[in-house]
Amino acid sequence: MKKTLLSLSLALALVVPAAHAADGRPDLGSFGIELGNRDTSVRPGDDFNRFANGSWYDNFELRDYQTRFGSFNELSDRAELQVRTIIEELQQRDDLAPGSNEQKIRDFYASYMDVAARDAAGIEPIRPILERIAGIEDHADLVAAFGRANRDGTASPVSVGIGLDRKDPNRYLVGIGVGGLGLPDRDFYFNPAPRFVQIREAYVAHIATMLGFAGKADARARAEAVMALETALARHHWERAALRDRERTYNLKTLDTLKAGFPGYDWVAHFESQGFPAPAEVNVTTPSAVGPVLEVIRETPVSTWRDYLAFHAVDNHAPLLSSEIDAAGFAFNGTVLNGQRAQRELWKRGVALVGGMGGLGDAVGELYVERHFPPAAKAAMDRLVENLRTALRQHIDQLDWMGPETKVEARKKLESFRAKIGYPSRWRDYSAVTIVPGDLMANVLALREFNVQDQNGRLGTVPDREEWFMTPHTVNAYYNAVFNEIVFPAAILQPPFFDVDADPAVNYGAIGGVIGHEMGHGFDDQGSRSDWQGIQRNWWTDEDRARFEARTAALVAQYNQYCPLEGHCVNGQLSLGENIADVAGLSMAWTAYQISLDGKEPPVIDGVTGAQRFFLAWAQIWRSKSREEALINQLRVGPHSPPQFRINGVVRNIDAWYEAFGVTPEDDLYLPPEERVRIW
Repeated sequence: MKKTLLSLSLALALVVPAAHAADGRPDLGSFGIELGNRDTSVRPGDDFNRFANGSWYDNFELRDYQTRFGSFNELSDRAELQVRTIIEELQQRDDLAPGSNEQKIRDFYASYMDVAARDAAGIEPIRPILERIAGIEDHADLVAAFGRANRDGTASPVSVGIGLDRKDPNRYLVGIGVGGLGLPDRDFYFNPAPRFVQIREAYVAHIATMLGFAGKADARARAEAVMALETALARHHWERAALRDRERTYNLKTLDTLKAGFPGYDWVAHFESQGFPAPAEVNVTTPSAVGPVLEVIRETPVSTWRDYLAFHAVDNHAPLLSSEIDAAGFAFNGTVLNGQRAQRELWKRGVALVGGMGGLGDAVGELYVERHFPPAAKAAMDRLVENLRTALRQHIDQLDWMGPETKVEARKKLESFRAKIGYPSRWRDYSAVTIVPGDLMANVLALREFNVQDQNGRLGTVPDREEWFMTPHTVNAYYNAVFNEIVFPAAILQPPFFDVDADPAVNYGAIGGVIGHEMGHGFDDQGSRSDWQGIQRNWWTDEDRARFEARTAALVAQYNQYCPLEGHCVNGQLSLGENIADVAGLSMAWTAYQISLDGKEPPVIDGVTGAQRFFLAWAQIWRSKSREEALINQLRVGPHSPPQFRINGVVRNIDAWYEAFGVTPEDDLYLPPEERVRIW
């Protein structure tokens, strides 16, 4: 519903209740930014990230367990401590009702923290899974094992899942694709660079180690066969940039056309093993990959598939088993792949397990919200979302590249955006889950079965639009195109993103930019393929779409030039959606800030103007330090550009930044006005 703004300046005033301060002072610095983190020897126009954060980079040292650290990690650490306090208080209580969420949280966490029991058990907690794998004798058994992969915690080259139908948001749809790789991406199997050669060599040794724990003789030879198998699978996987294409990945098939198009695989048996009857219709996301992968399944000896499944069973469960197995798993997955020098503290891993989406996330989230998210904060965020909606409405009205017909649809989509703030209106019901003291694997399997049954039970039902796909104590946010909604969990609504006592420019540049970013996803290269109802369809004129794609191509070209390490550059096509959202989001936030000023000049504080505070706030929230291994992984598989380009790559496209910091053609980041990408 469209809202009439009787007093724009009053409606857009940023009033945010605090949950952290009582003295009226901002959490950071004198107005919400740590000015001491700057490196003022650097010109803002040469390297804005360094200017804003250089001193912090020089003085901050990653802890051994960290692969990267920035503002998001800082808040995550805070949320972890808050959740730990809640759980440890529950551990001190013996009056918790059996079957209550509190009892389940307490006993699940305690079962994980009992390392002595895990060490005594060794590999035995997953012995039933390994025995099922050892009993696979033929292709029919193999199909059943692939169907059980999500229950057994193994892997499957055939990926089958249940999700929302992008072209009919009122139903769930079975999706079929390919999977089954142990390395992060297909590129890891083929890239000739020394880093990837070393990873592949270490991976074979890792497979052998895990197979040794499973009691396999000749583990090295078996490991090489498993590696050859995964390499054969990887050869047919799509590039990640192609997987983003919502048109290419939507290919409806009836059950009969699925069988006819991809013969030689018992699809009905797979569905039934996974726990649901054969559906009448499916979506095959990567049709050109499925057939060749099925050929690999047929050509590979069953004995190699047994080793493949046994390896993944041990590797995937290693963090839940003995210290020896856990350490061996971490040596590859943590150290080799990501550069970690040590594991996170045990309690951190316990909090993540218990409080994650696959654990008792909503039960933990409900307790977290009661203690750390006052209702007034939710109301204030609702108001701020409306500020950004107003700004984007103005931007759409003023677009010179979009015609009136498409603008009507764009405005309709904007007005239909729904914002979910803080926590869900209904909490997940865990009454069907039994958590028992002292048996970690029983508890993990109980929750795994609960989640599988929950997913399977969705077929044939109408999706619940109140559902959340993040917990309230998660420091993140997301846009869901099928529901046309933006979602902001409670934990992100803290400094440096959100602070009642910070200067308004800081809040607009920080959380305002994040809100704008999520709104921008509704209009990025893929989100823009869905309409106001969340239906994937073309609501554009051909001419407008062509002009839009010319602008996105320019952004791809910009980001392709960014290489944080020699030989390792940003993939502008893979990261396009996030880059569009960043540029659009900060532009929206800037407009909302200007509207809030109502023509008044903001004060200069500590020598910093309002415009400068706005852009420094954006730079502050994306400040981050990474290990080289993690950075390379991000460039290969992540949809986000590295943080330094979420700062430098964004501001150089916004005119106001040039004026705020006196950026000239002599500066390294300078772009001529005609080369600055303006989309939304």
